[in-house]
Amino acid sequence: MTETFISSSLLLFTLLNPFLVIVYLVDVVQKLEKHQFRRVLLRAGLIATAVFCIFAILGDAVFVRLMQVEFASFKIFGGIIFMLIGIQFVFKGPTAIEMLRGESEHVAGAIAMPVLIGPGTISASVVIGQNHSPLVACGAVIVAVTACLATIVLLKSIHDRVRPRREALIQRYIEIAGRITALYVGTVAIEMIMQGLDSWLDKF
Repeated sequence: MTETFISSSLLLFTLLNPFLVIVYLVDVVQKLEKHQFRRVLLRAGLIATAVFCIFAILGDAVFVRLMQVEFASFKIFGGIIFMLIGIQFVFKGPTAIEMLRGESEHVAGAIAMPVLIGPGTISASVVIGQNHSPLVACGAVIVAVTACLATIVLLKSIHDRVRPRREALIQRYIEIAGRITALYVGTVAIEMIMQGLDSWLDKF
């Protein structure tokens, strides 16, 4: 039971990928003070946790019964969103995602979606709900999101300490990481679109 719980938490943590998220949020990391960043990140984490718990408890019935749409449609739309993000990263670098979020002080909801909440993390939440009771599934979600947020806060602290002395190096790293991230995001986006299309084709 403990091993399954840990595996479930690690699955969601891996898909949340705080080391990738910190690249997405580089403009927010640079603009906000530590306490402001923590407050915004906490709100985003609470939103994401609530959504993940809903899907862990209700599964894909949220789409089929409540919204009366196929989960494949969500995968296709999510793939398109991530593909657009990937294209922006290629041409403008990591700060390109800022146009999808708006101003930093109103960014909590936009960090939650699409940075934390996406087809991959929602699918993982459904799988976690299938493997555990509702209470345990929500516990696994909370552990994963908390670990992700704590890692991001730690990376923010490291950034703030290193930046005054090595700003040029950090900017170069962010630029390179952003380009590499674009390749990853674009590849995942195409994969999600193809999976959604395959699910639709299986119906015929």
